[in-house]
Amino acid sequence: MLLIFGLSVFFRTVSEGSFHCPQCGGDRAYRRRIGRRWFTLFFLPVIPLNRIGEAVECRTCRTRFSVSVLRAPTAQQMAAALPAGMRAAATLVLRAGDPSDEAARGRVIEVVRGYGESRYGADDVAADLQLRVEFLEEEVAQAGAQLAVEAKEWFLSQAVRVGLADGPLTDNERQTLHRVAQLLGMSPAHALGVIVTTEGAAR
Repeated sequence: MLLIFGLSVFFRTVSEGSFHCPQCGGDRAYRRRIGRRWFTLFFLPVIPLNRIGEAVECRTCRTRFSVSVLRAPTAQQMAAALPAGMRAAATLVLRAGDPSDEAARGRVIEVVRGYGESRYGADDVAADLQLRVEFLEEEVAQAGAQLAVEAKEWFLSQAVRVGLADGPLTDNERQTLHRVAQLLGMSPAHALGVIVTTEGAAR
């Protein structure tokens, strides 16, 4: 009797989801797969041997990537993160000034709607003011991780306008704006330039 044996690698799917495929250049479905080498008999896996690693496979182009590719945000996640980040930044600045000022609250609504949340209103402002600082700062940081330099400058300038809505910036508002800039990944000098320029344009 002729025995046919050998070694082969087989993959099994351990999870599925959506990711940003570098090859396709857009959001695609993926399979996260683990490979294992097997001893085969008559081409059938019989004895499991060592693992050979994990890979993420795009279900559209079939390209395989390192699992680190899943760290990149999808377009859908980016679209959700930006308005959430603006809500958080505007809330932090409003809280640092006069949270009851109607002009400041109105400016918060204006800038948040400008980032895509068309239904954002007074009740949402009141609800956001009750959120923890740590949560708000995390939202700003997540938005900042996805923005180019010019977009960070515009983002910060909108937060500055919230602070200016109830009058000149207070020391507390300035400190908060510099904290927002830090969360966005901007240097102190860069942040100061944006804040001063926005103040000057508002006069």
